[in-house]
Amino acid sequence: MKFIVSSQVLLKKLQILLGVVNSSNSLPILDNFLFQINKNSLKITSSDLETTMSTTIEIETESSGEIAVPAKLIVDALKNFPDQPLTFTIQTENIIEINANDGKYSISYLPAEEFPKPIEIKDSKLTTLKGEIISKAINSTIFATGNDDFRPVMSGVFFQFSSEKIIFVGTDAHKLVRYVREDVVSTGTSEFIMPKKALQVLKSVLIDFEKDISIEFNETNAKFTFENYSLSCKLIEGKYPNYEAVIPKENPNKLIIDRVLLLNSVKRVGIFSNKSTNQIKFKIAGSELNISAEDYDFNNKAEERINCNYNGDDIEIGFNSRFIVDMLNNLDCKEICLSMSLPNKAGIITPYDKQKNKEDITMLIMPVMLNTD
Repeated sequence: MKFIVSSQVLLKKLQILLGVVNSSNSLPILDNFLFQINKNSLKITSSDLETTMSTTIEIETESSGEIAVPAKLIVDALKNFPDQPLTFTIQTENIIEINANDGKYSISYLPAEEFPKPIEIKDSKLTTLKGEIISKAINSTIFATGNDDFRPVMSGVFFQFSSEKIIFVGTDAHKLVRYVREDVVSTGTSEFIMPKKALQVLKSVLIDFEKDISIEFNETNAKFTFENYSLSCKLIEGKYPNYEAVIPKENPNKLIIDRVLLLNSVKRVGIFSNKSTNQIKFKIAGSELNISAEDYDFNNKAEERINCNYNGDDIEIGFNSRFIVDMLNNLDCKEICLSMSLPNKAGIITPYDKQKNKEDITMLIMPVMLNTD
């Protein structure tokens, strides 16, 4: 087996697929990429049994065959090559040689037969969405998901398709994001929970990708197909929490403020907060927002005042500064609206600007009990 491929084209593809490979695997074969050559095409696959991703590259070859190549080793090697053609040649039953402009390198490989077979999705449903919509939905929700092994349904993003709109939700019980698009719909009603790892891999490859993505899914698996990539994964089993029930409907106290101004203030003040709670206090009265934090253990404290547009009763409410920063970082509007009711009720952050493409995003943040003097 012999083929020639561009070093930079190969590296770019492998770096994306490396996101699927775990740092430690129970099966040694999962430390490898599967290389499959057919005509002038090289298909590369990575898998951790839960998630599998494949892509194809055009190559120069007159042969066919398949082998499993050490993933981290070949990526680390390719990072140090300038852009040039590389020639891969099988020398013995377990050695493949790489010839570059100025040298040659040998890597041991494993038989391709040991690599896990791709998941077959039977009795599936199919829908198609633009890449930019999937990308925006992932970016808007994935940071809000949890890492609690005892509540696995919260470790993924909830996909909800209907003939009226599509909804994506992420939550860890302390914060929640609901991203809605009413300009795209699906035939019938369906829902599933996508695991975080598969979404993180998708997120890395969908930057600036605007073409259609085909989503095929059943009750246990989903597959995303686009351009020369395909990603399949096992879905998270279980019933997703009733997120609509936790979003408060009556929030008469409304603060409208420049997003970047608030973000930078929270970042500065949050540095002085207690490192275990990250608690900051919002004290709002009239047209002034007072943001403060205090770490009683080390006698550190900070306070800032910002002019704002506020309509409501005077209020003092505590939040986790890291959650506020995450939310403001994942909005791309100029101004935000923070809606509140009581100091022990969740706050709601929404873009104040008009959204394009019938896009609607709601971010919920649970309050933190304020320290009493």
